[in-house]
Amino acid sequence: MSIIRMTNDRVKPLPARDSDAYLRRLGERVRVLRSQRGMTRKALAQHARVSERYLAQMEIGKGNCSIVLLRRIARAIGLPVTQLVHDGPEPPLDLVLLSQFLERLSPAELADARALLSERFREPEPADRNRRIALIGLRGGGKSTLGKLLAERLGIPFIELDREIERRSGASLSELFDMFGQETFRRAEREAFDAILREHPQFVMATSGSIVTDPGTLERLLASCMTVWVRAEPEEHMRRVMAQGDMRPMANSARSMQDLVSILKSREPLYAKAEVVLTTTGKSPEQNLGELLRQIAVPDNRMRARSA
Repeated sequence: MSIIRMTNDRVKPLPARDSDAYLRRLGERVRVLRSQRGMTRKALAQHARVSERYLAQMEIGKGNCSIVLLRRIARAIGLPVTQLVHDGPEPPLDLVLLSQFLERLSPAELADARALLSERFREPEPADRNRRIALIGLRGGGKSTLGKLLAERLGIPFIELDREIERRSGASLSELFDMFGQETFRRAEREAFDAILREHPQFVMATSGSIVTDPGTLERLLASCMTVWVRAEPEEHMRRVMAQGDMRPMANSARSMQDLVSILKSREPLYAKAEVVLTTTGKSPEQNLGELLRQIAVPDNRMRARSA
């Protein structure tokens, strides 16, 4: 299949291999995004209301030709296909121009640009931002255990974001996912997080493992909290999950480990945005607490009270 390019009012076909390469990139992007969210292909197919076979074909680069036709139209108009299928009102021209400018930058320059924009336009940073501590990382890394110890040591509340979502929605996380899907869950997660920020000037919060996969919530998290990536080796993650009473990984241990490694790999660049990285493998909770306190250097409320 060929792609059509418009140049000087002449129609020129592009080689079929260009279409093939595009479909492979698209399929890989879908696979990585699915993996980041910890979704099986079956679950994504169900929520997207497409067949699992169609999704499998897409992920190996053999997507429906209508995708390529849509790309043809975008190229003929002279737009990136992402702009053509943008969901919402037309973006402001300055946003379009800024996006084009940023695309020319290297990864290192992009990081600098984001830091400059954040510094210039972010909301006034609360004086106690360093006492809003958010623990991120995959389930089984030790966030809840460490979070409770840290909150007790600092004399500030400990909050589990997942439990707050359930409290506010009146439904379990599994019910939210099963009945309403990823989009509704992410909205509930963002609303619960915003409520926590309004109601608590200080806290230690254990987040869900997938919170980093929503760009808007991740940006808000990085801007408003000191973030700590609580990480562990895959085997440690698996052992701790089963120790919590979840024996589902035992049903297919080899496949479960492969899935876990895939999720970790796809999320690592997102978790790595944290200010602090703490590896918990092979250490006791008390050892992890001591190391984290040294890294974050946050004053102890209890020591303040004794001094007073």
